[in-house]
Amino acid sequence: MTEPFDPRAHRMIAEQRWFEDFRLGERFPLPSRTMTSAVFLAFQAASGDNHPIHYDRDYCRAHGLPDMLAHGYQVAIQTAAGAGIFPHLVQESLKAFLEQSSRFLHPVFLDDTVYPCLEVDELTPNRSTGVVGLRSTVHNQKGVLVLEGRHRYLLRKRP
Repeated sequence: MTEPFDPRAHRMIAEQRWFEDFRLGERFPLPSRTMTSAVFLAFQAASGDNHPIHYDRDYCRAHGLPDMLAHGYQVAIQTAAGAGIFPHLVQESLKAFLEQSSRFLHPVFLDDTVYPCLEVDELTPNRSTGVVGLRSTVHNQKGVLVLEGRHRYLLRKRP
């Protein structure tokens, strides 16, 4: 006879991690993505930002740009932890997503490929929880750092 299905056992990552299980410098690469016209269009529709710098090639070229410029948040969202394994590791220990910040260092244009990554750069223990800070970076296909920022998460300590 087959065991009954338990939704709590349906996990992408078998081993649960707690605050104490993280180490400074630990890296969580996220999937790369090419900023195609479809990505531009979807983000424009979702954000409501309809400035021609994001959809009109002639406008961009008339203003000295080589092509359409990606929305800043379109680049920042590439660092969403949910695109990788981090939230699956902390499924039971995650208490809160505390903050996110980004600095836009270089432009991202149509058809650029971006390579996001999160790296543990803060471990601040509390009594029953701790804050895990993740440095977020996005490089383009030429290796240029186009975005850097931070995420901070409140995690439970091991029960």
